[in-house]
Amino acid sequence: MLMTIERKPTTRTLRGWAIHVLQEAGAIRECEEHGWMQDRADPHARERALDIARQDPPADVSPHAAEAAIRDVLDSIGDTCPECPPDEVDQR
Repeated sequence: MLMTIERKPTTRTLRGWAIHVLQEAGAIRECEEHGWMQDRADPHARERALDIARQDPPADVSPHAAEAAIRDVLDSIGDTCPECPPDEVDQR
């Protein structure tokens, strides 16, 4: 029987690794139309991502540096896509 083994995707940068961890934890998502990363503002998902960084950092990266990379990515993205039109608020 042929079996496949799921491998972790190869990430070339620490920032790329952090983005992947945040997506897997559900802390960020990608705008379906434009591709921008958006913060989901889920504190539990953020904590899961930080736990992963502390417990399973990339090779040759300290847990402290991995956690810092997660926080840097979170600090660099917003909760809305800059290209999507803002929701129109009913102003009666």
